[in-house]
Amino acid sequence: MTLKESGPTQLEEIDRWDGGVGWIAYPNEQMQRASHALMGRDSDGNDGVWLVDPVDSDTLDELLSESGPVLGVLVLLDRHKRDAAAIARRHDVSVHRPSWMRTIDDSIDAPVRTLGSELGDTGYSVRKRIDLPVWKEAVLYRPDDGTLLVPESLGTVRYFCAPGERLGVHPILRFTPPTDLTELSVERLFVGHGSGVTENATAAIRDAVTGSRSRAPSLYLNTLKESVLS
Repeated sequence: MTLKESGPTQLEEIDRWDGGVGWIAYPNEQMQRASHALMGRDSDGNDGVWLVDPVDSDTLDELLSESGPVLGVLVLLDRHKRDAAAIARRHDVSVHRPSWMRTIDDSIDAPVRTLGSELGDTGYSVRKRIDLPVWKEAVLYRPDDGTLLVPESLGTVRYFCAPGERLGVHPILRFTPPTDLTELSVERLFVGHGSGVTENATAAIRDAVTGSRSRAPSLYLNTLKESVLS
């Protein structure tokens, strides 16, 4: 299994709910890069979908067709530019990023706009998670239905999770876990790597965060074993 695949895609649908859908364009890759389309309106009242950290696919537009036009493309993590520019150009929309993420503008070959504190008229708030020179991340949270989207601090893919975990803190953040996310009431959690958590999501987040430090050695040891044996 390669870390990150390219070339022909085999889009796999994940995380479908009333407010959108998720997909993994390369389900056999180790990174399990997950993308999401959020249904809602823009600030002008137009219905459609917002794409979050998307990886493109030959069949992506077919997947999105039932949800309306693409309103915009979001980059919530500075490392998740992925195929945002190509998709934005194809749909004649802009790439949107948080105000503190200006450093990515020069590497995006599409119009770039700044996100405010809210995502259009969707009910999602845009919250700063990390603002460091090497890591800039925002999360989306909609309190009305408890939907939370976290692009990198949390994940369900194997290399995020220590043995026995269904949700894990990013390996680099294990000793500085995202305690701010435990304060939210979450019904469904979507992540940038792996499928989401749609049952007991609040409890899963709290377990991942509170056990982050103590379970870090087992995660690192397991990752080391897999890298040696692969």
